[in-house]
This record gives sequence, C-alpha cells and structure tokens, in this order.
Amino acid sequence: MGFKKIVTPPDTTAQGPGGKVQLKFSASFAPHINTVLSEKQKIIDSEVLRLCSPYVPHRTGTLERSGILGTTIGSGEVKYIAPYARQQYYNTAPTRSYDPRRGGKWFERMKTANKDQILKLLEG
Repeated sequence: MGFKKIVTPPDTTAQGPGGKVQLKFSASFAPHINTVLSEKQKIIDSEVLRLCSPYVPHRTGTLERSGILGTTIGSGEVKYIAPYARQQYYNTAPTRSYDPRRGGKWFERMKTANKDQILKLLEG
C-alpha cells in the first residue's frame, strides 16, 4: 500500500488566444516529492502504532508487539500478525473490564479519540 510514487510529468506546450506557454518540470521534482511523502508515511505509521497502543487488548503484550513486528514502517499498512488478532479486533467487546480503553476495534476507536492530532500530522 503506502502512497503511489510520483513521476515527473513530461514537458508540455499549450496554445491559447494570447500565445503559447510551455510548462517544464525540474528533474528533481518527483524524487523530492517522493522523499517527502515517504518520510511523512513513516511518521504516520509510527504514530498509528503508538496511538493504538493504549487501545489494544493486553494480557501478555503479545498482540500489541505483533503490530510492531507485522508492520513495515513506511509501507502505509499497519498489521497485527498474532494468530488471534482478527478475532480480538472484530469479535470482542469494545472494552475490557481491566481497562475500559482496551478492546476490539482499537484502530477505529483510536482514530475517533485522536482525530485532531492525526489531521495535524497529515497537514504538517
């Protein structure tokens, strides 16, 4: 997943009633934009893991660690790879008695709780 790589557009010329205009892109345009987007994606992936942490069910910590182990930072995809992760995410109560923040659908609940912080990351 992640972002789609930007390619430098070809030079183009347009003719209008007032004359001709030529548009040329610098050769460094696409590499620069791709570097910026790649770094931004790494930050977002890391923050998603960090912000989800207090919401992930926690008995031994294995489920939470499986998110760290299953995620390639910068890929744009956070994966919890514990064999029971899907069951815990979709088929359990949204909260646990030992900590009401922890439970199913942790990513959705994290997004709701941290919406403004996530939007700032995207804008910044």
